[in-house]
Formats: sequence, C-alpha cells, structure tokens
Amino acid sequence: MTYEAIGMAAAAVAKATGRDRHTLAVVLGSGLSDYASTLPGARSIPYGDIPGFPVPKIEGHAGSLVSADLEGSPVMVLAGRVHAYEGWELTDVVFAVRTAVMSGCSVVLLTNAAGGCGDGLAAGDLVLIRDHLNLAARNPLIGPNDDRLGPRFPDMSSVYPGDLLALARGVGERVGVPLKEGVYAWLLGPSYETPSEVEMARRLGADLVGMSTVPEAIAARHMGAKVVGISLVTNLAAGISPTPLSHADVTATAEAARQRFTTLLDALLPELALS
Repeated sequence: MTYEAIGMAAAAVAKATGRDRHTLAVVLGSGLSDYASTLPGARSIPYGDIPGFPVPKIEGHAGSLVSADLEGSPVMVLAGRVHAYEGWELTDVVFAVRTAVMSGCSVVLLTNAAGGCGDGLAAGDLVLIRDHLNLAARNPLIGPNDDRLGPRFPDMSSVYPGDLLALARGVGERVGVPLKEGVYAWLLGPSYETPSEVEMARRLGADLVGMSTVPEAIAARHMGAKVVGISLVTNLAAGISPTPLSHADVTATAEAARQRFTTLLDALLPELALS
C-alpha cells in the first residue's frame, strides 16, 4: 500500500459521491451494514468499484462505502470490513480507514461485535472502548514508513480521547441508551478464544475480546485522526459463557440489539461530525 494508492482511492470516492471531502468516517461491524442506507442523502459505492479496496467475504459485512449528509456534514460510512484472519495483509485491512482519513475524516468511529469478559458485562451491552490491547502481535505500521501518512513512531497514549468518550456518554444518556466502558483486546481469530486466552486477557486488563478494530485504530491514529470505538457484546467469552460460542449466536444478538445501537448512532453521528 502506498500514499499514491490511498490517494487514488480517495479521489475515486470523491468523484463517485460528488463530495470532495468527508468529516467523519464510520466503520460498521457485524450485523450493522444495512444501517448505512438509512442515512439522509446516502450514495452507495461497492468496494469493488474503488481502486485498492478489499472486498469482505464474511456474513454480516456488506462491502460498500456509503456517503451521506448529516445536517450539512458529509459522512463516510464503511459498511463492512475485512479481517486479518481472512488472509488479508494488514495494509489491506486498514486501507479503507486510511482512505477515509485522506478524504478529510478527522474522526473515525469504529464499531464491532465482541465477546465480553469484564465484570458486569452481559450479552447485548454497548461498551465504549477506553483503550485497547494488541494481543495479536501484529501491527499495520510494520515495514517502511511513509512520512506523508504519519510518523515512524506514532504516540498511542490517547487513541480514544476523553473528550469524545464524554461526548458519546452524554449522547447515550440523552437518548436512553446506556453505555458501559472497557478495554478491547484484539486476538487474531478466526477461532474463538480458549478459556485460558480469555483469562490471560482479563488479567491484562481486557473487558472485551474480538478480531478487528485495533489495526484500524492504529492506522487512523498514525494519520492523526481521533478514534471512537463502540463494541456490542454479542456473547460472553469462553470460560465465562455457559454454552459453546457460534457465529450464528453473534449475529442473532447483534440483530436483537440493532434498534438500540441505531438509536445511539442516529444521535451520535451528527455530534461527532462537528467534533
């Protein structure tokens, strides 16, 4: 992946949407892809029509970029993502987010489905990501650094800034959607975590475990964007859950929580677009 390739993708998005710049990017996790089409002024582009964009092959990830207008602010919604466990290089995994930031998005909202392992979490909870743990031992910044994208050694002390966490909490309170907070741990997948791996993550401070989000957060922060992360707890993690884990259960819980999640997004996105 090169600076020029990302620039070509951003130019293609601008031409296809008729919007030269976007202010906010939103990555929709499992089960939320259809939400993008409900936004005002939505213009959809299949990932396959954007140069350099990888196309998801996992159920629940649509694979289209939607440009919308929220109260005068152009918002880019990435309906679906690709994952490292599918065999993609991390440069491909973060390509869409990098394109969004190059398109002008100074804030990136990352959503995901996650296993809950923190005290007090239950399936269906919405959790603001306060920080993350990279337990996959992989990083999208490995390799030659292009200073036009960001510094060789970017600071990660405030990937999820407190002012945006406070903003999201306030919006949740206003619309009656409770938000908890926690630390998200990225493990590679696609196998679900073993009970011992979950216990390791818990002892390291994790409240959530999942297979995405962290590479995108690193890449966005590398380019200077602010990140907001929201996890939907779709299941209790292995060793905590009384039943075996399955992708069908994940998607079913995501669907059941969809109304609360979209209520939150409807109120939160215009606020973040002005941040």
